[in-house]
Amino acid sequence: MHVAVIQIELFLLESQSLKSKREVLQSLKTRIRNKFNVSVAEVGENDKWQKAVLGIASVTNDRRFQDKMISQILNLIESEDRVEIIGHQVEIF
Repeated sequence: MHVAVIQIELFLLESQSLKSKREVLQSLKTRIRNKFNVSVAEVGENDKWQKAVLGIASVTNDRRFQDKMISQILNLIESEDRVEIIGHQVEIF
């Protein structure tokens, strides 16, 4: 069993309020959940309207599949015009 925990720091380019931040993040989190069947939550920078930290967790039995999925998740986020990845950390147990 392989458990991956990903922490992704985001900068929201067009966000002007917490409400617009939530709209962007809700859309992004739903897309990630639906496409990859992982758990996603906002885990940091909750009170800042242009920054966010997402936490993503995945459990699989195939490490290669998990590595590929992590890359695809990062690519999906990078393809989103409204956010920019500032940094990310991946831990696999």
